[in-house]
Amino acid sequence: MYFVLKSAPCGTFSCSTGYPGQGVSLYIPHPTINATVKEDILLSVDYSCHGVPTIEWKYTSSWGAQKIVEWKPGTQANISQSHKDRVCTFDNGSIQLFSVGVRDSGYYIITVTEHLGSSQFGTIVLHVSEILYEDLHFVAVFLAFLAAVAAVLISLMWVCNKCAYKFQRKRRHKLKESTTEEIELQDVEC
Repeated sequence: MYFVLKSAPCGTFSCSTGYPGQGVSLYIPHPTINATVKEDILLSVDYSCHGVPTIEWKYTSSWGAQKIVEWKPGTQANISQSHKDRVCTFDNGSIQLFSVGVRDSGYYIITVTEHLGSSQFGTIVLHVSEILYEDLHFVAVFLAFLAAVAAVLISLMWVCNKCAYKFQRKRRHKLKESTTEEIELQDVEC
């Protein structure tokens, strides 16, 4: 028995035992995926093999490694506690992750094992980035609030300035009248 490992562009991997009709072939159309926080993403793969294989997904990142899910197509998936309610499996070996976060960034390794023992693995790299629009939205709202406060303060200063001007004008007018009266009274007394 001899083994042949073949690799082709676009993430196609195959492993065969040298006997026709045996071996696992794995195709990964998108080996790198960029996503944003809270997005649902599909880790898409496709395989071909003889019989019903066991499919296993693992996750590796700077925070550690863990098993996500293991199943045989057509049966109930064994999903890890850390990914309960966040993973959906498909019979072609693909999985969907719901509402990804920055901590989901890392390497996703799929292993497809045929019942005869041959297996194939592939890797998908996931980059999850935070949405900057929320931060920009906060800054825009804050700047709009500051502009509104500045407009109110400028209006109040304008009103106060007008009031002060009118008050000074009345006071000058009264002072003028009183000095005119004093001068007239002085003229009359003489």
